[in-house]
Amino acid sequence: MNYNLNQASDKTTGKLPVLPALRKLITIISGESRNLGIAFIAIFLNAGISLIGPYLVGYTIDTYVQVKDYHGVLLFSGILLSMYIVAFIVNYAQMRMMGGIGQRMLFNLRNSVFNKLQELPLDFFNQNKAGDLISRINNDTDKVNQFFSQSLMQFIGSLITMTGAGIILLIINFPLGLAALSPALLLLIFTRIVSPGIRKKNEASLRSLGNLSAEIQESLANFKVVIAFNRRDYFKKRFEEVNSENYKKSIQAGIANTALTPVYTFISNIGQLIVLSFGIWLIIKGYFTIGLLISFLTYISTFYNPLRQIAALWANFQMALAAWDRISHLLSFENNLTIVSDEGSQTSTSYLHFSDVSFRYPNGKEVLHKVSFDLERGKTYAFVGPTGGGKTTTASLIARLYDATKGTILLDGKDIRSYTPCERASKIGFILQEPLLFTGTVRDNILYGNPDCSGLTNDKLEKAIEEAQLAELLKRFDKGLETPIQTTGDGISLGQKQLIAFIRAILRKPELLILDEATANIDTVTEQQLETILKNLPSTTTKVIIAHRLNTIENADEIFFVNSGKIVAAGSFKEALDMLMQGKVES
Repeated sequence: MNYNLNQASDKTTGKLPVLPALRKLITIISGESRNLGIAFIAIFLNAGISLIGPYLVGYTIDTYVQVKDYHGVLLFSGILLSMYIVAFIVNYAQMRMMGGIGQRMLFNLRNSVFNKLQELPLDFFNQNKAGDLISRINNDTDKVNQFFSQSLMQFIGSLITMTGAGIILLIINFPLGLAALSPALLLLIFTRIVSPGIRKKNEASLRSLGNLSAEIQESLANFKVVIAFNRRDYFKKRFEEVNSENYKKSIQAGIANTALTPVYTFISNIGQLIVLSFGIWLIIKGYFTIGLLISFLTYISTFYNPLRQIAALWANFQMALAAWDRISHLLSFENNLTIVSDEGSQTSTSYLHFSDVSFRYPNGKEVLHKVSFDLERGKTYAFVGPTGGGKTTTASLIARLYDATKGTILLDGKDIRSYTPCERASKIGFILQEPLLFTGTVRDNILYGNPDCSGLTNDKLEKAIEEAQLAELLKRFDKGLETPIQTTGDGISLGQKQLIAFIRAILRKPELLILDEATANIDTVTEQQLETILKNLPSTTTKVIIAHRLNTIENADEIFFVNSGKIVAAGSFKEALDMLMQGKVES
């Protein structure tokens, strides 16, 4: 399955139309309906006060100012002051409420994205850069949050105020109102034309930011290699390239985001000029009063000022849509390693059975072609072959890190796809050549993925380790179980990392144990200890060993040679050695 996030989610444009995208965005905060309802009431109240104010000003001028009735002026001034104080309080409360909604939305959205990542298969992570995923979790979700917490209510409030002002203008004087609002039609047409371009520029900016994050993550993760080969210049050059690209895309997005504001300001000035010219003519003809003209000019400002705000907010909206496109694309993926019902169409007495199994990586060549073999319970099997022959791929299929492209794999008599991840993980242990450790202690790392031992005290855990004959391995760490571990592995050797992975796998008591070059970085004495531990595993434990060092496969019950998409029984150790030297399988 193609899990590449850089390919468009839609077959035509890869973009969601504006209204469906907005509806999809709003679903994120569906649990905040009560708070949103209160915020909407606050918006309507604030907009209502803003719309009543200009009318009261015009009424006061015509009724009290022109006749020099200062009592009436003071009275209405007090009313206006009270209204503006109420509007200030309501607006402040609404902003605080939306800030809380935004932070809760951000928390839930990041959880949703991270949980989705936990559900996706290894294929997904092979096809996407970790830095870009980090950017989607951090930067893209924050762009969506900024729109919700800072811009959404202002956006809606501006629309309500603008609509109300337009209606009032038409009620006061229809011809003058129509003339004043006509330039807004040009703005609507202009906005519809340029919006797709703004969104496209924002998408490119976010994508380049993801690439920048990926480059930083890769450079830091491989910094030891950079130092060892003294290639700071190489990584500096690569960083400058992606940083320059991000700078260029950000500048283009910034220009696009500010393109609407000067146009909206210009059209607003045109509208006010129309009102002033037409209004003065109406006053001269006796159809209009000075107070109404002042109210009309204020309503024109009330109509066009929100439009200018919308011009700025529209850019934020386009940025949020672009960010949401990237997030929703990720959330749309489903794990292709689904659980299927075991129909029992095939049966096998072997513990593991491969039947005509073929496999290819996405957009890659076929690695295995119609492979069939059986592994019996309690035996030791070795898989040998040249680098790139398919040994690790075979081990990954055994552990169901991938599904076979064709064919059937049975584990303990059942389709391996019918096991839940927990059931499969309890049966299969996997020790990688480069084991992954987490920041914490040795204890934290050996208990990872082991619910049966997670609640044990240190004393009981040490006893369990001793019973599994792993105590000597634990002594290799200065502070035992409490030895600190960093994700970078600093402070411990690669061999010690493999020991931790070994202890972690053995403690889980798997029925099938896969060792993928698990002793490649361990000294001979420790390797002999590990061999002793493996020999003392329960007699029912099936062991699969992938190795290049011949002494690790010499005592295997059966050896398979893997190369050129085929897996064949090698027969004796000498025959396996001959195949390995030739590096090929006979057709």
